[in-house]
Amino acid sequence: MAQRILALAAEEAPERLREALQSLGESELGDVVTRQALSGRETAALLRGIFKGSPCSQQSGVLRRLQVYKHCIPLVESGDLHLAKVSEIIGLLMLEARQLPGPALAELATLFVDVIKGGSLSNGKSLELFSTVLTALASSKESLAYGKGELNGEEFKKQLINTLCSSKWDPQSVIHLANMFRDIPLSGEELQFVVEKVLRMFSKLDLQEIPPLVYQLLLLSAKGSKKTVLEGIISFFNQLDKRQKEERKVPQSGDLEVATMPLDQLRHVEGTVILHIVSVINLDQDLGEELIKYLKTEQQKDPARALCPFSVALLLSVAVKHRQQEQIFDFLKTSITRSCKDLQFLQASKFLQDLFPQQYDVTAVILEVVENSAFGWDHVTQGLVDLGFSLMESYEPKKPFGGKAADATYGLSKMPAQHVCRLGASILLETFKVHEPIRSDILEQVLNRVLTKAGSPVNHFIDLLSSIVMSAPLVLQSSSSKVTETFDNLSFLPIDTVQGLLRAVQPLLKVSMSVRDSLILVLQKAIFSRQLDARKAAVAGFLLLLRNFKILGSLASSQCSQAFGATQVQADVHACYNSAANEAFCLEILGSLRRCLSQQADVRLMLYEGFYDVLRRNSQLASSIMETLLSQIKQYYLPQPDLLPPLKLEGCIMAQGDQIFLQEPLAHLLCCIQHCLAWYKSTVHLCQRADEDDDEEEDVGFEQNFEEMLESVTRRMIKSELEDFELDKSADFSLSSGVGVKNNIYAIQVMGICEVLIEYNFNIGNFSKNKFEDVLGLFTCYNKLSEILKEKAGKNKSNFGNKTPRSFLSMGFVSTLLTALFRDNAQSHEESLAVLRSSMEFLRYAVSVALQKVQQLEETGQTDGPDGQNPDKMFQNLCKVTQVLLWRYTSIPTVVEESGKKKGKSISLLCLEGLLRIFNTVQQLYSARIPQFLQALDITDGDAEETDINVTEKAAFQIRQFQRSLVNQFSSSEDDFNSKETQLLITVLSTLSKLLDPTSQQFLQFLTWTVKICKENALEDISCCKGLLSLLFSLHVQYKSPVGLLRELAQDIHACLGDIDQDIELESRSHFAIVNAKTAAPTVCLLVLGQADKVLEEVDWLIKKLTSLGSDVSEESSQASNQTQALEKGVILQLGTLLTVYHELVQTALPAGSCVDMLLRSLSKTYAILTSLIKHYIQACRNTSNTIPGRLEKLVKLSGSHLTPQCYSFITYVQNIHSESLSFAEEKKKKKAESAAVSTVMAKVLRETKPIPNLIFAIEQYEKFLIHLSKKSKVNLMQYMKLSTSRDFRINASMLNSTLQEHSTEDAENEPDNDQSNTAEQTDENQEPKKKRQRRI
Repeated sequence: MAQRILALAAEEAPERLREALQSLGESELGDVVTRQALSGRETAALLRGIFKGSPCSQQSGVLRRLQVYKHCIPLVESGDLHLAKVSEIIGLLMLEARQLPGPALAELATLFVDVIKGGSLSNGKSLELFSTVLTALASSKESLAYGKGELNGEEFKKQLINTLCSSKWDPQSVIHLANMFRDIPLSGEELQFVVEKVLRMFSKLDLQEIPPLVYQLLLLSAKGSKKTVLEGIISFFNQLDKRQKEERKVPQSGDLEVATMPLDQLRHVEGTVILHIVSVINLDQDLGEELIKYLKTEQQKDPARALCPFSVALLLSVAVKHRQQEQIFDFLKTSITRSCKDLQFLQASKFLQDLFPQQYDVTAVILEVVENSAFGWDHVTQGLVDLGFSLMESYEPKKPFGGKAADATYGLSKMPAQHVCRLGASILLETFKVHEPIRSDILEQVLNRVLTKAGSPVNHFIDLLSSIVMSAPLVLQSSSSKVTETFDNLSFLPIDTVQGLLRAVQPLLKVSMSVRDSLILVLQKAIFSRQLDARKAAVAGFLLLLRNFKILGSLASSQCSQAFGATQVQADVHACYNSAANEAFCLEILGSLRRCLSQQADVRLMLYEGFYDVLRRNSQLASSIMETLLSQIKQYYLPQPDLLPPLKLEGCIMAQGDQIFLQEPLAHLLCCIQHCLAWYKSTVHLCQRADEDDDEEEDVGFEQNFEEMLESVTRRMIKSELEDFELDKSADFSLSSGVGVKNNIYAIQVMGICEVLIEYNFNIGNFSKNKFEDVLGLFTCYNKLSEILKEKAGKNKSNFGNKTPRSFLSMGFVSTLLTALFRDNAQSHEESLAVLRSSMEFLRYAVSVALQKVQQLEETGQTDGPDGQNPDKMFQNLCKVTQVLLWRYTSIPTVVEESGKKKGKSISLLCLEGLLRIFNTVQQLYSARIPQFLQALDITDGDAEETDINVTEKAAFQIRQFQRSLVNQFSSSEDDFNSKETQLLITVLSTLSKLLDPTSQQFLQFLTWTVKICKENALEDISCCKGLLSLLFSLHVQYKSPVGLLRELAQDIHACLGDIDQDIELESRSHFAIVNAKTAAPTVCLLVLGQADKVLEEVDWLIKKLTSLGSDVSEESSQASNQTQALEKGVILQLGTLLTVYHELVQTALPAGSCVDMLLRSLSKTYAILTSLIKHYIQACRNTSNTIPGRLEKLVKLSGSHLTPQCYSFITYVQNIHSESLSFAEEKKKKKAESAAVSTVMAKVLRETKPIPNLIFAIEQYEKFLIHLSKKSKVNLMQYMKLSTSRDFRINASMLNSTLQEHSTEDAENEPDNDQSNTAEQTDENQEPKKKRQRRI
């Protein structure tokens, strides 16, 4: 039959063809087509023949065509035909479909919908035909039966799509369907249906099928609904990530359904999806714009949903190739900074923490992206690197004008900018560890920035470089050429940068000989440079090499004095070669360094400070270094036993024209000798005595020489008078003359030498009475000079004199000395220590040096002298010093001590200062070791396990000691009250309170005690009052909102200062005794206003959150509405209580000045925030038909009754006190003709009345939006507001008459101006503006 149809079709015999086709039944026709298709021969020709014999003009032809279509669709989907054959059949059917009439198309389309519902699509090829049918149907103008009614083609298509999207889809056919919809013209509404349906199908698909479906969706988004597509994709993967995290938290899950997907599979799928999105964005720029726009909007509402790991990775991938890179990075930086600020904001307030229990941390999210990128996300890495550097450069530490850069390495990272900068460094470091291909690029960029940013602080880049090198020194060998290029520029860099850079790359020097050799070449050139900084850089580099390249036989470096070093690289790949060859290498370097001993003082100083560390790390160099030092000191040492002084000070200075410079830092040289000798005797000498006696003879030479020399210098220094050094009370110490400069240099050198000898003699004395008498003799010499310098400095007021010269005592010795002086109870030591303890000056000196050392540690993170850069040793010394100072302060009260002396600070007060600095320093530098620190202070519990240390309990114990001291101060008589000590105690308590857990019982007890102290003590000392109230506020905000406390304080201020209406008598009840006549204004008032402003900031922040939540209409809207209600309640309660605070303050007779000014500004801010709240409710009324809550009505009523009228009264009061001050100034002018004084008063009045118009404007804005809200909500809120008369133009008749008589002409000219200027202010003092205008003319 098929052959006959083909033949008839070829003969062009339509009638016979028609007859032949009519003779076939429906099933026979289908069988013919099936057999022909399966045989693979001329199927298309057969179909053409059937269509030729079935014209659409006849009903029978249309029906036959429909039969063919209905038969071909299952045939094509059966999978029995070859794909080429399928494409051929579908192509022909698509061509012919457009000829079908509307009803036939409708029937065919309905058939397709049923096929899709039934899930019988296998390869989806027939869907190409479905798209053609729907397109043809949409253009059909015929009326088509649908249900009981009729629809046109477009409406019929819409109903079909609606039905299709509402029905169940087979997961296997989703991709085919998504592809099909691209070819159908869809309206916006239809497209939204389709997109939402496809997005709903995501969760039902296998993970591997998601990327192709996403790609189809993205192509479909070219028609519209871009935002919906992006939102759906991002939220889907965000949910998957969250589920994956929860599964990892509970790895042994019994529920098999929970364990969904392997991590690596999920990450690879996410990576593929990101690539698809990026490729489509490159073709369709609008999609990129929509992505940024969507995330910006979402970020305002819910940052956790906007910036999840998937969306951040997507943005970074887009940024690499997209033209909107700058826009994306700006958005990310803004989001990160805002997140860090919000986190900081939340941590500072218990009130906010209760409202936002879950805190979003953007840092963790971005570092998670770095972690995820390990799964082959190469398209994200470049974006991560760019973001890391962008963050580090945008928020790098700033260099203060004319000063040294503030080092952000030390101190807590509390500032958001520091936090963001560190996040940038973390991103780069983690990316470096994870992605090998990009390592050299990161290293090169870091090194370039270290070189090019030499003028600004580069510590953050050097720290990053150090972390990079430590993470992979062997890997960096491949990039060693970049490091050697950097070395070529060493001589042009500041010395701090050079030292940091060399320390950072030091592990690399151990594993790469080529890098080491190139560094040595650079340093040898630099040592002969004309530039001083270059020579200093060379010395720093050589000392580093000497410390780290050991000679065979050197002692183990267990006593390393540097925090960095050999421990960073455990395996030295050239160990065999190094040990043998390093000796010649090190001796060669020492030879180069000896040349530096004839250079400037700065270069020599670096050598003297560095030699000790070299000895500690490379003990085989001891002989060479000691010999070098011996030959150097011999140039200045006078061996004759009777000559005074024992050292040639003239050789230490050099004159250049009129200027005099220090040439040889003699005290540092002696200091270096003393430390090296002490170490040599305690370590090397003992080891050598055990091993070999041969070398002892030659070594004893310099050891004996040094001992004899130091002994002789000690003896002669004690005998020397100041005149022997050409220094006495009559000497000139001014820095303006050459003689004065020389005397200052001499004085500092002599004082330094005395300190070095004090340490030396104490250490070798072994508690001998004679040696301690020598120590005291040396101190006497030191003290005389110190007193003269202080006295001269007081007279000259020179900068030099205000700063005590830095002490030469080492931190280790200071802790030993303090322990001996105050805590050594050994019977055998008592007699010798009594010598030192008898001198109060010496005791005060010992404590003040400890204070100086702690200050240096706090500011720079290290101290001078041995172990000064070793954090462990510093921590141990700090613990020892703290124990002594704490014992000394708590056992001997200041009151007892001060009764016997009048001069200078007492030792107890110095101890307290030291304790305060130590507590600050430990929290900054050793925050991780606070438990061990507190454990060390608690002598009663010395054996407790470190794991058992409860920081809150230990801190509370220390706090109690200082509480007792503070109570003693308050209970002492007025004469014994020490303001300075009280301030220090309050600051110490404030510092220690940071260690308490805010949820603990101890914290609550401390807060209760602080409230009690403030209530019971009528403290009149301004500074102490300020400190105590600041402590109270800082504690209170961590417990709950301070608004109730502020209200009580405001009531006390009102009662204390009186009312603005003098006829009103206030009841004299007082909550806080600390608020009294002396402290109420300005101290307490300003503090209360400052705290109220912080509360206003919190409320403002909450209202912004409210507004963003209000615009959120997602599926989680019910949860959002609950949160919205909680936030609204919190905001209104806070504002309500704050209004009562201001209600009290605006009725208080505050003195003119800062209090009035700040109150007016604070009121303006309050009204602005009230206006924001009203705007939020206006928006809420627009979005929903909700009525406004009753509590808002109460708040409006409160503002109308308790604040606005009083504000206008207060403005009148302010203007009155200003007009009084003006009239008083006018009288003075008439008496004494002091016009300058009047103009000053007028300027002050103008300045202080400036906030008044702003306040009135803020009130009027508030009332304006209240009217809007009243209209929207149908609630009359304005019934609570009274229109004021205060801002009306009021005429004072008596004043007007007198003014008219005196200045009739001027009044006539200036009347229009008066009308305008006085709409915002009263004209009680209308003469004043007139005079001002006269001056202007």
